[in-house]
Amino acid sequence: MNRPRVNYAQVAPHAFKALLALEKSMGESSLEKSLHELIKIRASQLNGCAYCIDMHSSDAIKLGETPRRILALTAWHETPFFTDRERAALRWTETLTLLAEKGAPEAIYNQVAEQFNERELADLTFAVVTINAWNRLGVGFAMQPAQ
Repeated sequence: MNRPRVNYAQVAPHAFKALLALEKSMGESSLEKSLHELIKIRASQLNGCAYCIDMHSSDAIKLGETPRRILALTAWHETPFFTDRERAALRWTETLTLLAEKGAPEAIYNQVAEQFNERELADLTFAVVTINAWNRLGVGFAMQPAQ
């Protein structure tokens, strides 16, 4: 287990405040809050951010999400626990999080666009962008969940 490296919020408050403002703006998102938490958890799993997985799993449970569905996120393709809309959001989350591997193919975009209107697509994309930024800080600076 790594020790935390840099307190980025303290040493770069200008950038931290800007990212916090982006996160706060997601409170006005058209996405359901529980879906937003599933997106955060899935991206954090892909990025290996233990701090964010812990935080957002707890937040999701507080919103009424079940531990069973949270545990099944790593295998959402194979489980019957998620709606078509949630599957589309998780597919887009994986696509954008793993962007360097395959890009963002038109076929995947079209599948996602069947479930989300333009505003929702923009909000979904900003949600993925935001959690990926937090994940990079969490992993890069070896943040650990509280015990």
